[in-house]
Amino acid sequence: MSSAQQIAQRARMAGNSLKTISNDNRSAILYKIRDALKAGASDIEAANKLDLQNAKETHLSDSLLKRLDLFKGDKFETMLQGIKDVADLEDPVGKIKMARELDEGLTLYQVTAPVGVLLVIFESRPEVIANITALCIKSGNAGILKGGKESVNTFREMSRIINDTIEKNEKETGVPVGAVQLIETRQDVNDLLDQDEYIDLVVPRGSNALVRNIKNSTKIPVLGHADGICSVYIDEEADLEKAKRIVFDAKTNYPAGCNAMETLLINPSCPNWWEVLENVTRKGDVTLHCMPDVKKAYLDKLTQLGTSDDVIKTHTVDVDEKHDFDKEFLSLDCAVKFVNSTEEAIKHINVHSSRHTDAIVTENKDSAELFLKGVDSSGVYWNASTRFADGFRYGFGTEVGISTSKIHARGPVGLDGLVSYQYQIRGNGQIAGDYLGAGGNRAFIHKDLDVTRKITL
Repeated sequence: MSSAQQIAQRARMAGNSLKTISNDNRSAILYKIRDALKAGASDIEAANKLDLQNAKETHLSDSLLKRLDLFKGDKFETMLQGIKDVADLEDPVGKIKMARELDEGLTLYQVTAPVGVLLVIFESRPEVIANITALCIKSGNAGILKGGKESVNTFREMSRIINDTIEKNEKETGVPVGAVQLIETRQDVNDLLDQDEYIDLVVPRGSNALVRNIKNSTKIPVLGHADGICSVYIDEEADLEKAKRIVFDAKTNYPAGCNAMETLLINPSCPNWWEVLENVTRKGDVTLHCMPDVKKAYLDKLTQLGTSDDVIKTHTVDVDEKHDFDKEFLSLDCAVKFVNSTEEAIKHINVHSSRHTDAIVTENKDSAELFLKGVDSSGVYWNASTRFADGFRYGFGTEVGISTSKIHARGPVGLDGLVSYQYQIRGNGQIAGDYLGAGGNRAFIHKDLDVTRKITL
């Protein structure tokens, strides 16, 4: 038996056990994991500094360096809070989605159940190990996790703490060793992608190349997104101050994020539209990749106003039409284009976006509703920054990833996206042969029942 098969089988056995454990015990181990990670912060930080040093020596990109640094700002504390938030969420397992009386004493239930075994592959962000561990255990799923080689030292230290905590508390909580397994090599991933008999879902979090490679290498269903090409459209009836704030936040709050704005669409009929561009350039140091008509109108207007200078000219460049509207900059760069209507904005987005998150800024309700219905993305916003596309901000506690597909789960995938459902029938000795359609003459009642009750597993 191969190593990959052993890992997958172990995860399957752990998952079969984990889904029968009470919500209280699943939450209890998460509190213990949070406390253990907090207590081990100094060791984790030392490992993270080593990863950062190695990354700088190998000239890792600035965007990946930002993702790799676990102790920049409040990222570590947010990670710990995310574990607690997940633990405190309502149990996603065993919820009755539908209840129907087929006949007296014969009832059909549609009940939420864990997906099973998840293989989660991610790059750079070491906090993901805590996020996914929390989501997997809380939702009753076993997880196999693979971090990027650039975060290997942080990854090892965090995984050591997590596994030690699970093992020490297995008798108390019932959460089995093997509920979360951690692998390091690319070969492990390649081998596990063949284990479709045991692994139910693959979740890649990382670059376009990573996601596409995973999708092309396995028969296991894949949940994820390849790009984060998010757009903001400034309508002719936009409130200018809202537009300036939203665009600035969407582009500069965290440019390396998949929910950062990469394309800005502007209706030139919006009064003083150029102030949005000037604001994001002067305050945010953003370079604007402008269509020729945008560049000319923008620079001409600022020259007329006497506010054009070297900063503006340096940060206003020609767009590469073949590429700039179809890629993630992941930096302080933004493609800019004029569109003359909401319909034109919708058309551009549906052609060029990655179906992640797109926003309209307008005071016109009809235009907003058209945009919300017309844009074919997993997140569509009215007068709000695309940076809200995040499981933590949605109240999911944290997220396993963002899905741009239309099957099973879409958008930020939290606990609800990690459960499927099963049909349960609870009867009293009935057989199909007594009923119409199977040889009998007894009719079904098919009476829908109250679904607010919860089955105790």
